[in-house]
Amino acid sequence: MKIELPKAVRMILDELHRRGHEAYAVGGCIRDSILGKAPKDWDITTSAKPGQVKEIFGKTIDTGIQHGTVTVLADHIGYEVTTYRIDGEYEDARHPKKVVYTTDVREDLRRRDFTINAMAYNEQAGLVDEFDGALDLKKGIIRCVGNAAERFTEDALRILRAVRFASQLDFEIEEETARAASLLADNLAKISAERIQMELTKLLVSPHPEKMRLLYELGLSAVMLPEWNVMMETEQNNPHHCDTVGGHTIRALMEVPADKVLRYAVLLHDVAKPMCRSEDEEGISHFHGHPEEGAKLAKKILRRLKMDNATTDAVCRLVKYHDCNPAPTRKSVRRMIYRIGSESYPGLFEVKRADILAQSEYKRTEKLEALACYRRFYDEIMKRKECLSLGELAVSGSDLIAAGMQPGPVIGRTLQALLEIVIEEPEKNTKEYLMRYTLENLFI
Repeated sequence: MKIELPKAVRMILDELHRRGHEAYAVGGCIRDSILGKAPKDWDITTSAKPGQVKEIFGKTIDTGIQHGTVTVLADHIGYEVTTYRIDGEYEDARHPKKVVYTTDVREDLRRRDFTINAMAYNEQAGLVDEFDGALDLKKGIIRCVGNAAERFTEDALRILRAVRFASQLDFEIEEETARAASLLADNLAKISAERIQMELTKLLVSPHPEKMRLLYELGLSAVMLPEWNVMMETEQNNPHHCDTVGGHTIRALMEVPADKVLRYAVLLHDVAKPMCRSEDEEGISHFHGHPEEGAKLAKKILRRLKMDNATTDAVCRLVKYHDCNPAPTRKSVRRMIYRIGSESYPGLFEVKRADILAQSEYKRTEKLEALACYRRFYDEIMKRKECLSLGELAVSGSDLIAAGMQPGPVIGRTLQALLEIVIEEPEKNTKEYLMRYTLENLFI
């Protein structure tokens, strides 16, 4: 098997070989190359010690030298070069107590997580594949290197990574690997929220977010996202739905673009339904107030996962307003845009569309037509550049002060009153009209 190596990678490998050391491209770059995908990063493993690597290459960075990793800069790109190593005992389900260097690349590959990530390659030796990673790629399975329980005990995040790789590649998790993941799921509690969130995000924006179901089936979400368990177990006895809250959410995730904000918004859009559930006299379930409560709960979850503020705010806004449906008039849509904030569009339409497509077929055509009408009005409003915020008003606080109004809270109240007028009648957003209105009605 021949793998096309980038020029800089060949240069690093050749230089290490020329100095008497072994060296291979290793890990995910080999996996992706075999799959016919362009690798994002190229990592290198070598028999050379970190100090020797630094002596050989002029420009290096000590990115992880305590674990044998030096970053070599070539053509302004960094390539991680790591010494063959054997990890010692893991003390915190994440880090080995010590790292021992070895001269055998096969020993280095033995410590890696999954067979598909435990392959190495150079042009002299070809593919080194001690654990049948290429065969597992062909079969479409995620399988631990060696004993699955040992690999997951070493680093509990590997449990979640198994699901993430399954979602990115549309693979199945091998039986023993899945069993070990389920048995050791509680160890995820030892992993930092940041690391959990990174893997969850990669899963969500993958081509197969439906693999979220595995988090529930393997018992992982009970530890890292207990709200997902409740959603998966909450029935929706309602003509608009044909699945549990979680099942509906999975369907919706498959209908929305692979964008971080949109996927998280869809994941959490019905998160409060279980707590808002009620039944009428006919046994039909209702979920009154779930968007507002969902926004509050989504904020707690995202903060728990250490999500950045910008993403958290955008997601919570979409969750809060995903069920809002203005009357089919430009005025109503204009008010809705003002209320929600134009920055939430057109993402809101994507979330609403996915929500509808994941429901039962009951009134689906009517719902999609109403959404299309909503969007047509929105597009028309945007095209006309109608005023939707204080910043778009034809007058400013400076104009009011220049006309004789005293600085203070009255300025803000006056501008807000003028904005309300313009939201109702956009054609009145002229400096002449607004100043005349102010002079006649607000007694400057």
